[in-house]
Amino acid sequence: MPLVSGLVPSRFLVLTAHLVIVITIFWSRENNVRASLPLQCTPEEYARRDTEMVVALSVTLGLFVVELTGFLSGVSMFNNVQSLLSLAAHCSASVCLSFFVFERWETVTYWYILGFCSALPAAVEIFLFVSVFGLKKKPL
Repeated sequence: MPLVSGLVPSRFLVLTAHLVIVITIFWSRENNVRASLPLQCTPEEYARRDTEMVVALSVTLGLFVVELTGFLSGVSMFNNVQSLLSLAAHCSASVCLSFFVFERWETVTYWYILGFCSALPAAVEIFLFVSVFGLKKKPL
C-alpha cells in the first residue's frame, strides 16, 4: 500500500498546482495574446485571440471539474493507473505552463498542452466514472 499512499497526495498536489497556474494565466493572459500577434495588429485581431485564449482556459477549467469530481468522489482516487497518468500529465502541464507564462509562448501552444495534459486524463476519468456509476462495476 505505500504506492497508493504516496500517489494520492502527490496527485492532489499536482492537480492543485496545475489549477493555480491556469488561474494565473487567466489573470495575465494579455502577454501571451500579444505574443501571438504581429506588432501592428487591429483591435479585432486582439479580441479574437483573447477570446480564443479565454475559451481554451475555460475548457481547461471544465476538465478540472471533471477530474476533481472523479478524484474526490473516490472513483479514481485509489486507481494506480489513473493516478500515475494524471500525475505525469499534470506535472508536465505545470512545467510547460510555467514556461508558457515566463517565456510568453503563443496561444496556439496552449491547445497542445490542453490536449495532452488535461483532456487525456479527463477522458480516462470520464471512462472510469461511467464504468463505475453507469455499469455498476467496481473501479479497477
